[in-house]
Amino acid sequence: MRWDSLFRDLEGQFSAGRALEAESEITERARVELAGIHLGDRLRGVLGAEIKIGLIDGSLVRGRLSHVGGEWLVLTEHGRQWLLPYDSVVSYQGLGRVALKPESRIRQSLGIASALRALAKDRSEVIVHLKVAAGDGYKLQGVIDRVGRDYFDLAVVQHGEVRRAGNVAAVMTIPFSSLAALCSAGNQDLRSGRD
Repeated sequence: MRWDSLFRDLEGQFSAGRALEAESEITERARVELAGIHLGDRLRGVLGAEIKIGLIDGSLVRGRLSHVGGEWLVLTEHGRQWLLPYDSVVSYQGLGRVALKPESRIRQSLGIASALRALAKDRSEVIVHLKVAAGDGYKLQGVIDRVGRDYFDLAVVQHGEVRRAGNVAAVMTIPFSSLAALCSAGNQDLRSGRD
C-alpha cells in the first residue's frame, strides 16, 4: 500500500517535471522565433492602419501606413504622403504583434534610391526634411533632379513653381544619411504606383 502512494508521488513529480520542461521549451522557441522577426515584418502586419512615428528631428507624424519597403515606409497623413527612411525613425506607436513576411523579394530589395528615382521621374514637388539644419532650417522644397548611389540632387524651387532653369534657386546635393523625411508638397502620391 505504501508503495502505491510512493509510485503515485513519483508519477506526479515526473508529470510536473515534464510539464515544466515542455513549458520551458515553448518559451525558448518563442524567444528564438521573436529574434527572427524584422521591423519591416511588424510594419507589414499593420499595413493600412493608423500609426504614430517619432522622427530623429523630434517631430511626430501620424497617419495610415500605406507602403513598407526594404529601407523605408510611406505614411499618408490628411492627403499628404511621407516617405520615411527606417534609420530616421526613433519610435513607432500602434504596431501590433502580427508580423508578415514580404510578399516579393524584389519589392523588398528596392532601397530608398528606388523610391527617390520614381519621384525624380515624376518630377513631383517634395519637401525634404533634413537631420541637420541647412541654410534657413531643416526643410528644403523642390524637385528631385538626379539620384545617385547614396545621394540625390534637389532643385530648390518656390512652392507651386515648375522646375525650369529660371525658377531654380539652388541645386542641393543631399546624402541619404542626411534625409530625415520627405513629404509631398501637395496631394501627390509619393509611390506613384511604383516601388
